[in-house]
Amino acid sequence: MQIDPIYSGKANKLVSDYRNDKQSIMQFFHYHLTEADFTNRVSDIKKRRFQREAIAEVLEKMNRDWGAPESAIANIKRLKRTDSVIVVGGQQAGVLTGPMYSIHKVISILQLARQQEKKLNIPVIPVFWIAGEDHDFEEINHVYMPSGQKLTKHKMPQRVIEKKSVSDIEINQADAERWLQDVFAELDETVHTKPIYTIVCDCLKQSKTYVDFFARFIFTMMENEGLVLLDSNHPEIRQLESGYFKQLITQQPSIASGVFEQMQCLKNEGYQVALDVGPEDGHLFFHEDKERILLKRDESGNWIGKQNQLVLSEKELLGIAENTPENLSNNVVTRPVMQELLLPTLAFVAGPGEIGYWSALKPAFETLDIKMPPVVQRLSFTFLDNNTEKLLKRYGIPLKEAVEEGVDHLKLRWLQAKTAVPVKEMAEEIKKGIAKIHQPLQEIAKDLRADLGAVADKNLFYIERNIDFVEHKIQQAVEEMNSSQVADFDRLDQVLHPLSGLQERTWNPLPLLNIYGTTLFAELSRYDCSFENSHYAVRI
Repeated sequence: MQIDPIYSGKANKLVSDYRNDKQSIMQFFHYHLTEADFTNRVSDIKKRRFQREAIAEVLEKMNRDWGAPESAIANIKRLKRTDSVIVVGGQQAGVLTGPMYSIHKVISILQLARQQEKKLNIPVIPVFWIAGEDHDFEEINHVYMPSGQKLTKHKMPQRVIEKKSVSDIEINQADAERWLQDVFAELDETVHTKPIYTIVCDCLKQSKTYVDFFARFIFTMMENEGLVLLDSNHPEIRQLESGYFKQLITQQPSIASGVFEQMQCLKNEGYQVALDVGPEDGHLFFHEDKERILLKRDESGNWIGKQNQLVLSEKELLGIAENTPENLSNNVVTRPVMQELLLPTLAFVAGPGEIGYWSALKPAFETLDIKMPPVVQRLSFTFLDNNTEKLLKRYGIPLKEAVEEGVDHLKLRWLQAKTAVPVKEMAEEIKKGIAKIHQPLQEIAKDLRADLGAVADKNLFYIERNIDFVEHKIQQAVEEMNSSQVADFDRLDQVLHPLSGLQERTWNPLPLLNIYGTTLFAELSRYDCSFENSHYAVRI
């Protein structure tokens, strides 16, 4: 395995400025990312109290229920030490982990925790926060698999109509087993195929919910790495959060108005953040009959459902937080704050989008007299094998360009070079000439009657469309004559720039595991990649 950084200039302005430590964006965060800042962060954590024993007890029970390896249990026990800290990041519980960025985040958490433990000489525990309260099943119920020169979407047939949290959605075992068979049918048979299929089937059979399935599959890939998993929607976690919910409820006016004003400040600095907030937002969900209802606060101080489907006084909501906190959950604004209140967090590992919305949250943290942890952009990887490398060399395509831009435009340029005549340019010239010749006819038609003018315009449109048709047919014939080379370009796009984006946004880990085995990502996690680089090429 060879790992090399690829500089990527594709980040938006906010993320780019954050990576370059520009004051215009760093003013919205409490820490920079220097060694001194991590040391200062440890000192700040020591000034606070956490429910370490209780958290460790819940985490151990939760992880053992998922069949966690002893490396995870050992790390959970280390959390009881008063000098221990956590590196945390999270994602939704996608089927078979979903797109590979979830695995990239796991690898980032493991690497950053190990690196900081060496530097700080204290226990640094890697924790993956499974966002079990998320309810958009359509976001997690599918994977893309390579099928010939295309990627096909394989969607779990189970239907979920209610807005249930993912950790409350029970798997339809029969549907899931048929789905798994269809997914594995897309794989070429290797020495790893049958063992992996057995492992995945075992994970599925032992899982009640999609969060269970996610957790068990992660542990099969990261058995000896010490990764700890946490379902944010677990009832026993909610019990530990009871008092924190009370703080979020009573401090809602300051949290909501502070975040709203921060969004205006970001806008004034020229930053666009995809976060829709208002001063009346409650930033909490109430769970009724397993469905989530987003709350806001009215002028009277009551908490009401977004669709006005319920009304709760502040006293009633505080009672819910006290007695049944499992009926509450956080939204995108309060989840980071809750995470900070619950865990002694050394650093939060974030995707590019998360860095954006975290930049608006500083006032929410300050309202509760805590600091936002250092936010570290996760590592990003593109995997390529020898065949992909050979194709890049054969056509003289730089890897960076293929990853960032794709090769479809290079395919068209290559095909045009294979024809003696520049067909596209010729077609454009012909259309210009015909338009010039056609113009007097159009003018006469328009002078006689408006409807005749429309007929003449349509006539020109049809002529140009026929020219486009002939051009397309010529292009198609050239592609057929060079079908092998066209397939090469399509394969490069499928691997390095699928669906016009990074590999990590579309590819599922399963095809790589099928070729290289279940230890592939654990091996990658043991490397020390610098977080100063935004993207890496992994040659395997």
